[in-house]
Amino acid sequence: QVTMLARGVPGGRRWLHYTARTKFDKTDLTSVRERNTAVTSFYNQQTIDIASKKPSVRLTPATIMYSSITHHPLHDALRSAQYLHRELPIRIAHRIVGFRSLPFIVGCNPTILSVHELYIRAFHILNDFPEVLSLEDVTKYSQVLKSLMEDHKDVMSSLAQGFKECKKHIDDDKIVSAFLDKTLSSRLGIRMLVTHHLLLQENKEGWIGIVNLGMNLREVVEKWTNFVTELAEDKYGHSPAVKISGHTRVQFPYIEMPLDYILPELLKNAVRSTIEFNSNLRGANLPPLHVVLASNKEDFIIKISDRGGGIPHEQVDKVTQYNYTTVEDSTDKLMQNNGIFGSMMEELNRTTSG
Repeated sequence: QVTMLARGVPGGRRWLHYTARTKFDKTDLTSVRERNTAVTSFYNQQTIDIASKKPSVRLTPATIMYSSITHHPLHDALRSAQYLHRELPIRIAHRIVGFRSLPFIVGCNPTILSVHELYIRAFHILNDFPEVLSLEDVTKYSQVLKSLMEDHKDVMSSLAQGFKECKKHIDDDKIVSAFLDKTLSSRLGIRMLVTHHLLLQENKEGWIGIVNLGMNLREVVEKWTNFVTELAEDKYGHSPAVKISGHTRVQFPYIEMPLDYILPELLKNAVRSTIEFNSNLRGANLPPLHVVLASNKEDFIIKISDRGGGIPHEQVDKVTQYNYTTVEDSTDKLMQNNGIFGSMMEELNRTTSG
């Protein structure tokens, strides 16, 4: 929560005073000035309005890879920084417009408001950064990006908490779902672009920024299989075996980051369902999970099969809803207590992929 008090000072000028009550509130003078800028931006948003009307420039994975591979890595970093310098304020302005579109009483929730202000603060920091013209500018700009990435690492869990707090004011879950869909996709896109820019400067062998030139699909699946197995053993004391088959030796250039979001969630669902549906079995006696890999020159497929009981046909359309879960009564009770986004909060707290 943020308490705002108008205080009189000599000369008749009035300022906003903040009492920090969340982790996003800071007390040093620089942060107070930034926060004052954020709050006044609710009423004086011409710069944000102008940026929000500009289209963002979308890059395909191929463009990201081929535009970043020259004989001058430092020049690549400069071009990347110049692209982000123009692109990031526009993308962040689009998300600020998304916050404005929320129902007023929802947007006034202190937790959601703190995230909204965080985006406004980020916009001003990036938009006011001088033009990037030299490698020294790239270094300074990269430090700013690292700092903002750290500041925004808890955004999704904060939004989930905020929507939970004001669930009684939400009549139509579709409004919240549409907002979160756009926020999640925008967040992933921004983090991919920033991470790509930062990794370009490391010049890691076998990689071009975030592009793994020889991604081994089996190794990626095994990494998250091991992660989920450890989670299951920690929670249940045992875990089903996971058998990987198909095109297990295939390698190709790819951006792993989206897989790092998707795979652990699918594997967690499969492992949990297998354990809970076959409650009379343990460990090696559980039906194994089967992960089949398939690839051709254009596509690849990861098929995950389990013996966890499946989803009733009448509930299939609900599986993409944020407030829906297929877990058993224990977690259903958690959903009843936490309401919308209850399971989302639990998963964000339990996995590194969120």
